[in-house]
Amino acid sequence: MLGTTILLAVRSILRHKLRSFLTTLGIIIGVAAVVTMVTLGKATTSAVQSQIAALGTNILQIRPGQGFGRGGGGPRPPDFEEADVEAIREQVAGVTAVAPQAQSAATAIYNGANWSTTINGTTNDYFRVQPWPLTSGRIFQPAEEQAGKAVCIIGNTVRQNLFRGGEAVGHRFRIGNVSCDVVGTLSTRGQAGFGGDQDDVVIMPIKTVQRRFTGSRDIRLMLVGVDAAYESSTVQASVTDLLRERRNISGGKDDDFNIFDTAQISATLTGTTTLLTGIVTAVAAISLVVGGIGIMNIMLVSVTERTREIGIRLAIGAVAREVLMQFLVEAIALSCLGGIVGLVIAQLAVLVLAPVMQVPYLFEPQINLIAFAIAALIGVVFGYFPARRAAALNPIDALRHE
Repeated sequence: MLGTTILLAVRSILRHKLRSFLTTLGIIIGVAAVVTMVTLGKATTSAVQSQIAALGTNILQIRPGQGFGRGGGGPRPPDFEEADVEAIREQVAGVTAVAPQAQSAATAIYNGANWSTTINGTTNDYFRVQPWPLTSGRIFQPAEEQAGKAVCIIGNTVRQNLFRGGEAVGHRFRIGNVSCDVVGTLSTRGQAGFGGDQDDVVIMPIKTVQRRFTGSRDIRLMLVGVDAAYESSTVQASVTDLLRERRNISGGKDDDFNIFDTAQISATLTGTTTLLTGIVTAVAAISLVVGGIGIMNIMLVSVTERTREIGIRLAIGAVAREVLMQFLVEAIALSCLGGIVGLVIAQLAVLVLAPVMQVPYLFEPQINLIAFAIAALIGVVFGYFPARRAAALNPIDALRHE
């Protein structure tokens, strides 16, 4: 009986191809929109988390000034000193390492090739705070750091542009007016939404950069690694108190430095992205309801058009349950067809939009199955009333219908 019912439903759908397509259009748009929005939302969240992870997890970035600028219209806040680095390292519980940084920009030249890049002066603690594996070579030796030797570790972008992707360790190139020996090359990190190309960097001992490039012992940035066993907010509060004391900030005066907590930023951005994805998905889901109303409307029209056919079926022995099942199966078939087409369109849309948005392509089986199940459920919910109406027709009245 079920096979006959399905066959009749399919024949009815194929008999009115254009009407069937227009009926499923709302479901197609709804499913495609919901799946696309949710998938891209998850991909965006994944991209944000990857970018934050590239900056390092459980890290406090400390800069002079309020926010990322100087803040206000007053004088520029003083930079940090080496003594500040030592104080944080020794006096704050939960700190694993502190990496001071002094930055400059210069043009690197090697064998006729030149490349403008960023020079990052730091210590070996930099590689403890935010692990960055080397593809070859080594990190700095204690004697090189202490003496401020002209040695460097280069990022992949610099290696590609200066050494044409070849081996760089053991070679010497000129950066600014300094000849630098390459002792290591870094693994690829790629683009970061907060700082451009992370691989476009030359890392040198901080004393070298201070003496040969910046001309001062000032430290513009400190990276503080936080032990996973400690709450980053607690460590941040301790660092704040210590720096306020060392920088003679008393009473209700504002801090003249800012602390950027990567763990908190990651949680905030992820939560915001998830919330926005939920809102957009809810708006897109409205079209599913509209599609369900369209199915109910067309099925009511179909019942009216096929009243005489229903009367004949009832007159020759069909029971009301069989008539109800026929129209219900027809509604479910339309919804499922729309769901399948919508899922295909959604995957094509994600394939096209993911590279444009610079997010990874993700295939989410769970959301696809849920969207298809919702489409089928809509067919049941919105198809039941027309099917019930068809099953309740009086055979005599139905046969008299013109």
